[in-house]
Order: sequence, then structure tokens, then C-alpha cells
Amino acid sequence: MDGRIAEMLHQKGATFVFLGVPKGTVFGIDLKCWHTDEEFRGIRLIPPGMHYIYYASASVTEIDDVSQRSGFFQYFNENDIIVKMWDKKTEDVSMEIVNEQTVERIRENLNNIDRYLAPYPYDIWSRWHCLSRQISEALAKKLSPEKGLIRSEEFHSIPDSERPRGIKKCKGSSKKEEKEKTTENREEPSQGSSEHLHKGEGSYQESSPGPSGTRRLSRMTEKEREDAMLPNLKPVEGTVMRFTEIPKNKYPPGSTPMEITKHHLDQSYTLELMIAQHDEPLHIIGELQFAYAIFLIGHYWSGFDHWRNLVLLLCSCEDALDKYRDVFIHFIATIQHQMKELPLEFLCGIEMEQNVFYKKFREFFRNVYSAKSNQNIIIMIEKLKKNLFDLFQWEFPNEDTDDDDEKPVVVEME
Repeated sequence: MDGRIAEMLHQKGATFVFLGVPKGTVFGIDLKCWHTDEEFRGIRLIPPGMHYIYYASASVTEIDDVSQRSGFFQYFNENDIIVKMWDKKTEDVSMEIVNEQTVERIRENLNNIDRYLAPYPYDIWSRWHCLSRQISEALAKKLSPEKGLIRSEEFHSIPDSERPRGIKKCKGSSKKEEKEKTTENREEPSQGSSEHLHKGEGSYQESSPGPSGTRRLSRMTEKEREDAMLPNLKPVEGTVMRFTEIPKNKYPPGSTPMEITKHHLDQSYTLELMIAQHDEPLHIIGELQFAYAIFLIGHYWSGFDHWRNLVLLLCSCEDALDKYRDVFIHFIATIQHQMKELPLEFLCGIEMEQNVFYKKFREFFRNVYSAKSNQNIIIMIEKLKKNLFDLFQWEFPNEDTDDDDEKPVVVEME
């Protein structure tokens, strides 16, 4: 580390104290993680700004056997000391706020515990800052679950009476009889009739509901039957991510068929609706960075889905390119860094013309050129194209032409 930077971090760097963490726990900050030893007490010399802290309990007997990752975003001001405690009962971080007296006592004895604090891995700081610079403290709090911890959603257990029972065959029914009875049930005009369903004569019976339920089941598709077998689980309050919902209707109410087609091709209207749900336009890029971080670092799969949907949306806009120029400048810069960190297996091995990211980037480049965008954006686009070629060998020739499956169909009239 450069001497000047080291001096700055000693004067302004923050400290994260994590007490009671068991040996072998996976602990990480930003793009770096370790297995803790018995003397681990936290991290020092943390650059002020937004950071992502995460952990996973390890097995006592097998160090490679770890639980799912849990994490949270934490904003550090200069010289901050943030203290968290490990809860042995729950084998998780305690969400109770450590009182000020304890924090001050640790601050006064910081020199004594300094040797138990690992230095922040400054070699990752530049990469992390490029991936997270638009995630503000308020935005991270807005998008995170109410309880603050980011991990796979927890669901309420359901009572036995509410568990799906499905359907069961009646004793003594052959496959042929079952098929015939199912056909009869589909043809029955009246739901009130139960003639074929009493005394074991029907092909299928519900475990608890009456005959009308059986007839409804007999008319279900295979997919509907499978869904009926799944329990209606409800997530535990405070554990659900609060991403901005992408509108399903991509056009204004009362649009003509021609306008509906336009809004599906150019999704600037949808982007406008999402930006309106944020305090400022650049927060949409902050949400893109937030979703990517919890997927890449926190191993939270829904983060990947949301990140992917936001990338596809931003690549599908043309009219918004000029109105939200700063948004798209930061989008291009962000996606350039994200693609470098993305595991190659997510995009390699897929035929270029079949890869949805490749096709959307190509569409985005065409939109930029056709909109006659700012010269700075054009320069950034050319750099992004070069980086994508270096990473994935993706080529983007003839941006002004359509892909084969997007070309208009010409019908010759006799």
C-alpha cells in the first residue's frame, strides 16, 4: 500500500468490530473473504463509504461445509467504529444495537485490540468502488429487507390442516376405469351431481374436500395439478427484498395498437415509471449495482434475476437516451466493470446469437447510434464493445442492421 494512502487510512479509516465470531466462520467484506481464527475481532482501516459485510457459519467438523451467506450493507463515515456481536444461540449476528458505552469503551481500548483486527484489503478497493459508487446509504436501506439482513427468504411453517393433500386413487380402480371416470367427470354438466363419486366408484377423490373439488381437479391441466400440490408458503415479515417492481404493462392506458408496439420496442416509458419511484434518476443505477452485489458476493439468486431484468430494460430504451444522459453514461461505466467481475460460466458456452445479453447489447448499440447520442457516450460504447470482445469474443458488426429474427417479414402479393 502506498505510504500516503496508509497515512490517510490511519487518520480517517473506519473500524468494524465483530465480537464472539466462532473459529472457521466465513467472513468477508466487499470482494474479499476469509475463514476466521480464534483471535479474529474484525476489520480496521476501512475506507469511508459503502461496504458489504457478509458471513456464513461453518461446520465444526468440516470447514468446507458452510451455510448460506448472510450479509448487509454498511455505510462507514470517517473514523467510525461499528460494533456487532455474534449470537451463539441463533448462530447468527445479533441484530440488537450495541450501546454507546460499549462502543466508547472499545474506542478507548482500540490500540489494545488492534492486533486482533485484520487490515482492509485495499487492493480490492478500486474494483469495489466502481461496482458500488451509486449505492447510497438511503437507497441500500430502502432496497434491503426490513430486518436488514440479506439472505434467502424465510417462510412461515404452515399447520398440518393447510398442507396440500392432492388427490388419491380409489381402491380397486384400474387404469382404464380411472381414465373413463376422469372423462365422465369432465363431461358432467352439473357440479351438484355426485353419482359417480360416492362409495369408491369415482376414479379420483380428494382427501378432504367433496365431489365438486374432485371434478375441478379432473378438469385441471398437468401444470395446475402440480401447482395445487405445492403449499402456499408465506415469507416471514421483514425478510423479503424490496426491489423496485418492473411494471408489467409497458404502455400507457388507452394506447392504440401502434403505440403498444412502439412501447414494446422502445421501453423508455417503462424506465420512466421506475425512475419515478426513486428520489433521483441515478438511483436506478444504484439499484442495478445493489442487485449485482448481492448476487455476486452474497450468492443471492434473486439478485441476479433483478439485475438481469434491469440490464435488459436499460438496453431497450432509445427515446430516454437523451433525456437521461447521465443515467446511461453511468450505466455503460457500471456494466463495463460488472462484466469483468461476472463469472465466465454465466455467459460462455452459449451461442452468441442465442445469448440474450449479446442480443440486448447489440440492440442497445443500435439505439445509441440511431439516436445520434452524445460523443462521450459513443466513445464509451466503443470501449465497451472492445472489452466485451476481449472477455467473450463478442463481435458487433453492422449495428445499423437487424438480426435475422428481428427483420420484417416481406409478403409478396399476387
